[in-house]
Amino acid sequence: MEIKRDLYLDQLKKLAWNGQVKVITGIRRCGKSYLLRTLYRNYLISELNVRPEQIISLELDLTRDIRYRNPLELSAYVRSVAEGSGKEYYLFVDEIQLSDEVPNPYNREGAKITFYDALNDLKELSNLDVYVTGSNSKMLSSDILTAFRGRGDEIRMHPLSFSEYYSAAGGDKFEAFDSYSFFGGLPLILSRPDDEFRMSYLKNLFDEVYIKDIVERKKVKREDILSLMIDYLSSSVGSLTNARSITDSINSVLKLNRENQVSLNTVSSYLSHIEDAFLFSECKRYDVKGRRYFDYPSKYYSEDIGLRNARTGFRQMEMTHIMENIIYNELIVRRFSVDVGIVYKTGRNRSGNPVSVPREIDFVATNGGNRVYLQSAFAMESEQKIISETLPLSLAGDSFPKIIVRHDIRKRWRDDNGFLNINIVDFLLDVSVT
Repeated sequence: MEIKRDLYLDQLKKLAWNGQVKVITGIRRCGKSYLLRTLYRNYLISELNVRPEQIISLELDLTRDIRYRNPLELSAYVRSVAEGSGKEYYLFVDEIQLSDEVPNPYNREGAKITFYDALNDLKELSNLDVYVTGSNSKMLSSDILTAFRGRGDEIRMHPLSFSEYYSAAGGDKFEAFDSYSFFGGLPLILSRPDDEFRMSYLKNLFDEVYIKDIVERKKVKREDILSLMIDYLSSSVGSLTNARSITDSINSVLKLNRENQVSLNTVSSYLSHIEDAFLFSECKRYDVKGRRYFDYPSKYYSEDIGLRNARTGFRQMEMTHIMENIIYNELIVRRFSVDVGIVYKTGRNRSGNPVSVPREIDFVATNGGNRVYLQSAFAMESEQKIISETLPLSLAGDSFPKIIVRHDIRKRWRDDNGFLNINIVDFLLDVSVT
């Protein structure tokens, strides 16, 4: 089964031969290797007539290529093939995080040689175009920008969007959405034979891949605390929280006395590790009219809703929160910066004095000069619910598009305020909406 990943494939096409190292990052198992070694390779061969021998492909997780984990061996081998040949070559290095750090043979006391040094060296070959993939726990944006000294381009990859998922799964689009909202969009989900295998696959990923990656890379001492934090975030997607709330919750759950309590610093540090690993991302609150961000609390959304569901044991299946998480992820895939919007309605307190009452817009999505406001509403079955969803949009006080994404309607329409009401499935399949 070939799964189309045109969004990322198009980025690789545009970045070809730009003199930069192209680094594909993202959560483990989201399809980075498949994008590079299957989809992009096929494009080069079939459409650009690149000969297979012009593609130098190294997979550092395989025994056959284990010697190239040594960055000096990697550099020497690639130079022996490409340098001075008169032909153009493409270098694909998969699982680059497995590369070793080795002593500088000319200065044993100096800084060790890393794969960053090797790739920066190879990048200088005018007939070589360099691409690498790396697991999220070893290839983070901050590392890339620092180590490549501004000479690397990051292609941030995500699990399958619903559009990508549906293009492969086919069938009734609403049934496909039900499956997607339960199992998420990690590509291997589509090849698992039944629901039991899908559930087991997702559950095992945390213990066997994600948590181990964070523990090893960040040298985490309290794996139990890290695991509890992931449980907490999984249970509270779409809810406001911060490091202090998480700390208090963990200490309460563990019933720790004052001397043994988990510190705020530890939780803050682990929260950063979880975000760096692309498991969850923070969505900050933004004062729409005041044009400022609130320091806390924020909301956290799971990179893949199937992983979130697996972490809760597929028990906390509240579609209101699941829908909200899916919409957030879709906006990120569409390259929007996403915030929780805060607007204010003037009211009066018990003394009759005027007060500003905050109201929440689920998402303020911004891309350059474009902005769109979105509310996620599973169902709007009462007049009170309609008011609660539409009032914050009205209070935004500008002419940017305003959308209510719903599960309880099939046809899209605009209400008396001009707000677009659209079914969640149609929203996910129609990029032009935003």
